[in-house]
Amino acid sequence: MFSRILCGLAAMLFLAGQVNAAEPLTGPVIEAYGPVYPVDEGAFNLEQDTRYKVSMDVSASEDFSGDLNRRLESAARFLNMHARNGIDPKNIELVIVVHGSAGKDLLKDTAYEARFGEPNPNTPLLAALHQAGVKIYLCGQTAAHRGLAAEELNPAVSLALSAMTAHVRLQSEGFTLIPF
Repeated sequence: MFSRILCGLAAMLFLAGQVNAAEPLTGPVIEAYGPVYPVDEGAFNLEQDTRYKVSMDVSASEDFSGDLNRRLESAARFLNMHARNGIDPKNIELVIVVHGSAGKDLLKDTAYEARFGEPNPNTPLLAALHQAGVKIYLCGQTAAHRGLAAEELNPAVSLALSAMTAHVRLQSEGFTLIPF
């Protein structure tokens, strides 16, 4: 009897999860990237009439060279998610600070291909982020340590003295850090 009740509860929970399950959607800010799930109206959100300055720290890359850096894609997700939920994209100023192994993901296709034998899978995402007004900084210390020359970087990328320097400056300019 008890096991039948448990099975019934498990089935109800499964069906409830299926009813609420939704497919992720991309856009409207970055059309091909940054999938987000719909959330019920009234969920805790940013204020619609407030201007936000946000920075994201990206220090890791994917395990395989041909994979899109999901941490970079999180920036597209952030923009899409809020635009889909009533926040004007003009009210979000977004900066990405890249260092560590993720530095390779900011290379032009030719430089990436010379190192990994294939074009950079992040190139279209970097272009879309740049077109959406996102600033992308690469830690100059990472670039030097990893042998990434400035002329090898995607045109959407600028060098910073260091990631630490970029974060300190951005914080002093009122940016809120998303550290993941």
